[in-house]
Amino acid sequence: MKNSQFPTARTNGLVVQEVPEEVLVYDLESDKAHCLNQTAAMVWKACDGKTSIPEIAGIIGSQTGNAVSDDLVWLAIDQLSEHRLLETEVRSHFAGESRRQVLKKIGLASMIALPIIASLAAPKSVLASTSCLCPLGPNVNGDLQCQGQPVCAAPICQPNSVCGTTPRP
Repeated sequence: MKNSQFPTARTNGLVVQEVPEEVLVYDLESDKAHCLNQTAAMVWKACDGKTSIPEIAGIIGSQTGNAVSDDLVWLAIDQLSEHRLLETEVRSHFAGESRRQVLKKIGLASMIALPIIASLAAPKSVLASTSCLCPLGPNVNGDLQCQGQPVCAAPICQPNSVCGTTPRP
């Protein structure tokens, strides 16, 4: 049943945080953060591998109180697949059509927000912890001092030490 008519949301390797009207998804494998708007999040949550596209449209329609077309669900599925948030990649339902054509077709028929996924690449944790220089500035001797946590680029920076030197007693 794992075909494009019954998409399955990916759960492994993801950190998911629900906030009002959005779902934030951090992909541990690609180090990318994705923000799913309410419509995209509803589609993603409904992708259980057992529910068809028309059934997902019906679920979203009942949750929002508005009729939802299969095309709107397909737009969300295409985006979820593009961002690797589904178990298996799904071929685009709108192959050969421009995004503008798709949005015109769906936007005019839809009374709910179009599904949107905003993504950004997060720095690897090693880079994030070593990307800035000692933040406290020079001490009375003119040496740069480290803040309470070692955050400077010098590998021997430690609390109460001068950057690039050994710790002071």
